Order: sequence, then structure tokens, then C-alpha cells
Amino acid sequence: MTISTPDPMEFVRQMWGKLGFTMPGMVTPTFNQPDLEKNIADLRAVEGWLRTNLSMLQMTIQGLEMQKTTLSTVEAVGKIMRQTEGQKAAASPGTAEAQASIGETLQRATLWPFNMMQQVQEGLQKHLEGEVKAAADRASAAVDRARAATAAAATAASAPKPAAKPAPRKAAAAKSAKKA
Repeated sequence: MTISTPDPMEFVRQMWGKLGFTMPGMVTPTFNQPDLEKNIADLRAVEGWLRTNLSMLQMTIQGLEMQKTTLSTVEAVGKIMRQTEGQKAAASPGTAEAQASIGETLQRATLWPFNMMQQVQEGLQKHLEGEVKAAADRASAAVDRARAATAAAATAASAPKPAAKPAPRKAAAAKSAKKA
């Protein structure tokens, strides 16, 4: 009687086959180095793409949760203000004025993120304008220094140069005597 050991890969193939899937290429071993490197590079690219998408998904979920929390807070504040204003309105005869006050308060409460973003944008705009003005001033000062340096060089070049001393006659005569 011969006992044969089953092939583990055949077992996996049969298991995948029963599930209705074909065996993925990652499970099948390959001994080709360039194919392995290509598969690794491809899978790393997919991993990076998936991580990016996961990060974007998490940020979107957090943004929506913050939005939900903000809306519930605004609704709760509005409800409390309506109750408070309702109690004041019942105690005082100016009901229309109380309702107008509630409406204005709710409108201001819903616009606070927009107003805050506008204030930040205006602050950044003023800061940027200040930086641009400072850069322009520095550039103007550099141009002025360059012009002053150019003018100084031009005046130095146009100044009269001292005349060269004539060679003594004795030395010239001695040179011509040697040649002769």
C-alpha cells in the first residue's frame, strides 16, 4: 500500500475552484525576477492609491461628522433661544419684536462659519499686501543702490587719468647703443 502525500497547491486550487473563483496569480509561485519586481511595483502603486483614497474617505467622514455636530448645536441653541424668547414674549406684549429677534439671532448663528472665513481671508489679504509692499520697497532700495554704484563707476571711469612718465633718455640711448 502506497501512501501519497497530497500536493498543497492542488488542495488550494480545489478549494478555490469550489468557491467559484480562479486561483489568483499572487498565490502561484514564480521564479522570474523581473516579473516579481513588476508585481511588487504594481502592488505598491495600488497600495499607495488605496491609502490615498482611505485618507480622503476618513477626512470626508470627519468633515461630515463636524458638520452634523455643528448643525445639531445650532439647532439646540435655536431651540433654547426660542424657548427663552417664548417665555419672554409671553411675559411682555412685544411678541412680533421677540420673533424678529429670534430670526436675526438664528440667521447670525448659521452664518458664523462664513463670517469667520471672510475675516480670515481679509486678514490674509492684508498680510499679503504688506508682504508685497515690503518686497517692492526692498527691490526699489536694491535698484537705487545699483544705480548709485553704476553712477560711481561711471564718474570713476570719466575722471582724468594721470599722464604716464616719459622714459628717461639715457636709458633709451643706452638701448640703441647696445643694438648697434
